[in-house]
Amino acid sequence: MEASWETSVTDSINTIYLLFSAYLVFMMQLGFAMLCAGSVRAKNAMNIMLTNVVDAVVGSLSYFLFGFAFAFGGDSGSNPFIGTQYFALTNMPSSSYDYSFFLYQWAFAIAVAGITAGSIAERTQFSAYLVFSFFLTGFVYPVVAHWVWSSNGWLNPGSTSLLFGSGAIDFAGSGVVHLVGGIAGLWGAIIEGPRVGRFDAFGKPVQMRGHNATLVVLGTFLLWFGWFGFNPGSFNKILVSYPDSFDQGNWTAVGRTGVTTTLAGSTAGIVTLFGRRLLVGHWDALDVCNGVLGGFVAITSGCSVVDPWAAIVCGFFAACVLISLNIIATKLQYDDPLEAAQLHGGCGAWGLIFTGLFAKEEFVIQTYNSGNLGISRPYGLFLGGGWGLIGSQVMEVIVIVVWVSVTMGPLFYLLHKLRILRISTDEEIAGLDISSHGGYAYNAHSEESGPRMYGDYLRLQDQS
Repeated sequence: MEASWETSVTDSINTIYLLFSAYLVFMMQLGFAMLCAGSVRAKNAMNIMLTNVVDAVVGSLSYFLFGFAFAFGGDSGSNPFIGTQYFALTNMPSSSYDYSFFLYQWAFAIAVAGITAGSIAERTQFSAYLVFSFFLTGFVYPVVAHWVWSSNGWLNPGSTSLLFGSGAIDFAGSGVVHLVGGIAGLWGAIIEGPRVGRFDAFGKPVQMRGHNATLVVLGTFLLWFGWFGFNPGSFNKILVSYPDSFDQGNWTAVGRTGVTTTLAGSTAGIVTLFGRRLLVGHWDALDVCNGVLGGFVAITSGCSVVDPWAAIVCGFFAACVLISLNIIATKLQYDDPLEAAQLHGGCGAWGLIFTGLFAKEEFVIQTYNSGNLGISRPYGLFLGGGWGLIGSQVMEVIVIVVWVSVTMGPLFYLLHKLRILRISTDEEIAGLDISSHGGYAYNAHSEESGPRMYGDYLRLQDQS
């Protein structure tokens, strides 16, 4: 039957909205690249930028071949654990998904590997990036995405069989994206150990600050911009009206989601600003940038189902979580150059718990039942919604930590045993740019005193 012109126009606008959101999320790769480059020492800038490119290109092929199928390949009676169709986009487009949906989900997938790469920066062999990026994007992440976002996933809040009568609300991926990437990075950093010189002989931390605050701030604002595709874009469709109101629909929820995202990140940034001022005695731009991102990570789960005032609460405690985890990490001699495990893992876990406490029933119904009247769902515990939702949120945190640990932990350990994970001490001291990539990212950087050209590095190696 031929579609009416109204349906065609609606579908076209929804597709344009989804594609534009995909482009915004993909721009976050540029933000990651700038943030990572500024957060490492100058002698490793080219390496970290190249790993961001590799995350995108390797992840693209991996997600095309396997990832999308594992994440969304199923129908109402399919496996709730893992998808089983659409490998290499076979039988696409279908009645359920089209190419624009694939592109949007692909942009999410390649972000996960970028998170993990930050945890093991400045000391990892380039070949190891290729291996873990392919495995993480093509298998580990898609399985979690299937649990939560596929219509038949066992944690999905819209499935026919709801966990604890609720399902887990992880609207844009505090758990699916950020907690997965953070826990993977945690295992990589633990198995590799800290960078040479990060802690002295007495176990006291030695400051290894990033070389370019300008790039960090630029990356933060690019990520902020991209988050408006990450969170509001996760509605997938903007032209969906609510039956109980003639003037409300997804278009109003999209605006509210952008507001909650902004408020959470801004609150986390200001709390981090003053919190770190009390701890270290000065105003630190780099810490504030990470605080802002921590707020964004935390609100990503519940951005569509909480009031703006609750987003401020979310951002406040996200900053507290990040500051506390950084203190603990230093005491345990854990080295994460980008604070990725603390930021994405810790704030991602908090975001899931926060959603279980503050989700508003009206917004939950709008998000997952298109605002249909006569429907009752579990919602935030602190708002009187019972234990169903918070139980599902805790369950998501637990299963993600376990799943990523039993998959990525052994992979990093295997790479370590095969001696293809960490570079040698000499290469690390010289810098990955000169030892692995033929030269530095900059013509000159005064704070480093290593060999200037790749030939100089080789001659030093021969002399040793």
